[in-house]
Amino acid sequence: MLLILFSTILIIPALLGLGKAVESIIRTSFSGISGKILLGIFGVSIFWTILAFFLPLNIYVEIFTVLIGIFFFFKDKLYQEFQFLKKDYFLLLSISLIILFCSSYYPYILDHFGYYVPTIKWLTEYGLVKGISNLDLTLGQMSVWHIFQAGFSNFSDPFLRMNAVLLIIYVIYSIEKKSWIQLCFIPVLLLFSQSPSPDLPVIIFSLIILNEILLKNKNTSLLFAFSVFVFAIKPTMIWLPILSFFYTILIVKSDFKNLLPGILIIFLFFIKNIWTFGHPIFPVSIIDIGVYWKPNPEVLKISSQYAIQKTYDMQYSYEEIQKFSSFNYIKNWLFLNGIKSKINILFIISLIIFSVFAFVKKKKIILLICISLIIKSILVLLFSAQYRFFIDVFFVIFFVIFFTYFDKKKSIAAFSFLSIISVGLLILPNILQTYLPSFRLGNFIGKFKVEQLYKPSVYEPTPFDTFKVGNLKFNVSRKYPYNYETPTPAISSSYIFDYEKAGISPQLIDKNNIKKGFMWKKLNPEDKKEAQNIINSINNSYK
Repeated sequence: MLLILFSTILIIPALLGLGKAVESIIRTSFSGISGKILLGIFGVSIFWTILAFFLPLNIYVEIFTVLIGIFFFFKDKLYQEFQFLKKDYFLLLSISLIILFCSSYYPYILDHFGYYVPTIKWLTEYGLVKGISNLDLTLGQMSVWHIFQAGFSNFSDPFLRMNAVLLIIYVIYSIEKKSWIQLCFIPVLLLFSQSPSPDLPVIIFSLIILNEILLKNKNTSLLFAFSVFVFAIKPTMIWLPILSFFYTILIVKSDFKNLLPGILIIFLFFIKNIWTFGHPIFPVSIIDIGVYWKPNPEVLKISSQYAIQKTYDMQYSYEEIQKFSSFNYIKNWLFLNGIKSKINILFIISLIIFSVFAFVKKKKIILLICISLIIKSILVLLFSAQYRFFIDVFFVIFFVIFFTYFDKKKSIAAFSFLSIISVGLLILPNILQTYLPSFRLGNFIGKFKVEQLYKPSVYEPTPFDTFKVGNLKFNVSRKYPYNYETPTPAISSSYIFDYEKAGISPQLIDKNNIKKGFMWKKLNPEDKKEAQNIINSINNSYK
């Protein structure tokens, strides 16, 4: 807790100062102190994304960036702008302590070990690496949020608890804007605070932008650009730039030039994905521009089949799903075994209720929000209808329906009640494991340790084995399916099997320089023998 607090005390003033610097350059900003902090996050993320093409986001980049932020923080006396918190100082302090406590727990989201931490390791050691999806397909995502997280992970936030810092920033925004309903969401978001999960920032940013739109903020250029930024963090948030586009064109009726900053960010997002993945949007390969470092089609096919199985919570084989009729395709998704079924049904019911609500209200902006969510929902249902891809829809629907209902008193009461539940589940994870056994993540929540009061709990690196195929020497975690802290370059064992099945192997483009990136090649007889030996070694390690 204490070390996360120190990180917060350093990072928030730095972001505030950086936001002021960005504001002076682009001559626009959201209002208030929280607006400057958000602009700091936005500006630094975009700058580091561009920088990562050329340099690793190492400690030198971090020191330089933090010093600039702290310089402007004191130069412009931005600390004076915290005066508005005086009346709600106790509220901010109380919520912050809860956030710090919950974020000090062990990470339990599985992507933390297989995707988040390995991505951040690559970014801090090498930056954006061309064709890295050929090494480990999941690394091709390289979310902008992980670029932002990586830049602060060398000394400001070595425990990767930036989501906890962002939650405190979110509380500051809620208090400053008197958007009290936002406090109701914090207890749920506490469950995302132990890992650098991109789900938390996209939910927070989308609710902030939604609030600004409902308050009729006319700064459409920044609203659309920030909406595209959220999409760049997690493309399943496609509804947000769609809504901002509708708001800009149909309600505010702004000039097309106000969309240009957002369009430039879209192009940066596409270029980043092409560089790391070979196609403009991860993980789909619909648009093929023919770069030589794009992933092997057979590997993409295997990944696509796995995503379809994940849609059905791995309760059906791919072959069984292919035999579904249109009716069974929907019915089996709605009536899966376990909690996923309840979430899926609630999702459909929520969309129906919100559609009726939008029709009854007859307000253009609510109708546009509804249309945007339906477009997003259709796209998710078509590609991979996993509940984690539409969880943000629940937050948005609740926010819009109860936008005027929750005043300060009701919001604090709801926050207090829900926080007791969230904290209780972290302290006593057996409750989840006993009463919701189908919610598998509950099995990975670690127990409280007194040491958490000083520093957050983290898992130790796993042992690993080193292998070589062709010109690539790589590491594989021993008796563990994810890379986590395994030294780079590392490949998840599941991909070793996929590559052998596809008859290929990842290779260095330049055998003397990892930064030059990766491509794949077909296995020759000698490489096939080596690949089979590696698979045998992995299998034997589990015996």
